[in-house]
Amino acid sequence: MVKTKTQYVCAECGGATPKWQGKCPHCGAWNSLSETVQAPAGAHRYAPLAASTPVRSLAEIEARELPRLPTGLDEFDRVLGGGLVAGGVVLIGGDPGIGKSTLLLQALASMSARARVLYVTGEESAEQVALRARRLGVAGEGVDLLAEIRLEAIQAALAEQQPAVAVVDSIQTVYSSELTAAPGSVSQVRECAAQLTRLAKQTGVPIVMIGHVTKDGALAGPRVLEHIVDTVLYFEGDTHSSFRLVRAFKNRYGAVNELGVFAMTDRGLRGVANPSALFLSQHSEQVAGSCVMATQEGTRPLLVEIQALVDTAHVPNPRRLTVGLEGNRLAMLLAVLHRHAGVSTFDQDVFVNAVGGVRIGEPAADLPVLLAIMSSLRDRPLPRGLVAFGEVGLAGEIRPAPRGQERLREAAKLGFGTAIIPKANAPRQAIEGLEIWAVDRLEDALEKLR
Repeated sequence: MVKTKTQYVCAECGGATPKWQGKCPHCGAWNSLSETVQAPAGAHRYAPLAASTPVRSLAEIEARELPRLPTGLDEFDRVLGGGLVAGGVVLIGGDPGIGKSTLLLQALASMSARARVLYVTGEESAEQVALRARRLGVAGEGVDLLAEIRLEAIQAALAEQQPAVAVVDSIQTVYSSELTAAPGSVSQVRECAAQLTRLAKQTGVPIVMIGHVTKDGALAGPRVLEHIVDTVLYFEGDTHSSFRLVRAFKNRYGAVNELGVFAMTDRGLRGVANPSALFLSQHSEQVAGSCVMATQEGTRPLLVEIQALVDTAHVPNPRRLTVGLEGNRLAMLLAVLHRHAGVSTFDQDVFVNAVGGVRIGEPAADLPVLLAIMSSLRDRPLPRGLVAFGEVGLAGEIRPAPRGQERLREAAKLGFGTAIIPKANAPRQAIEGLEIWAVDRLEDALEKLR
């Protein structure tokens, strides 16, 4: 009889402790310990990913460009860095019903014409997947389907079928008979992900795993799961909206923070060729409190409308609320506005929103946010066709943003005629149809709009 023991494992760091505690002694996370039953490990479970090699100089190793397997979905390939890499492991997470399974089923159907593919479903029956494929109008003749949650059976199917691409939906449903813990537990998720990753590296089969997310939006399971895989993608978007964003947070074979934009239709997800149109509101006339920003998501420039509403506060503590932007940075910008431009908002409620549900994390949004706030405060629209970007420092200076030329070209392509940018981003050659207002101080930017 196999002896088992109970341990409490942290969902954040994977650390184990013999008794339950409110705070993990390893990483300090609160309420992250869960009870797991662990069995003795077999010797075969810890085989290396590749055969051992002698010590060599880095200069002697031949570096080859890894071939890519396109998925057939341009926006998905953009986020992956050009396609799937042989032996690469991709983890994609998102809210329930956001479209993860739909996206991967469409990708497999597109690749099935060129290679053999395998879809492993652990959450749905084979009939349910077939019904979804019929609803999406997806041809499933070349897609092999396996309804299985036991890791050993999945490994055997991969060895027998030898597909070019495999999808596991989802990793939280898979369990290994080597462990006595329940499926979805920390030990099972960590073990199954490690075994599938090891199999992908040994056979060269790219594996895409779907992962659940917690109520906070983070991937469920141990944090080590994100370190095991090669690429981590997040599916973002409101389930009440038809637009979906796929963002790369980790990618060993491509750029991080790359963004793919999809539209959910009755025939599944369709790539959006011009995503800037999604994040720009169509006003019949100019309105106060609106400023268009040229942002950069990975290698893609995007134009996003920033809206601000400044209203008289009726409570002792005025509210500062942001949607799609960092709230603490708004308070800092309002302090800079007061100190260096003489504009006070201590008795005003300030609300800032990024249109379209996009999340902007780069500091180049500082200048557009302040311009939108000033427009709302004065109740005077900004000039038509104005676009802006630039980081605002605590001393009131306007700092440059990376890839300024690409932002300006995107703005000119969409018909914008004026750009307020940092002086360090001023182009050496004029951009046709675009007038550049280069500034190095916040006061200079506001003076341009008087």
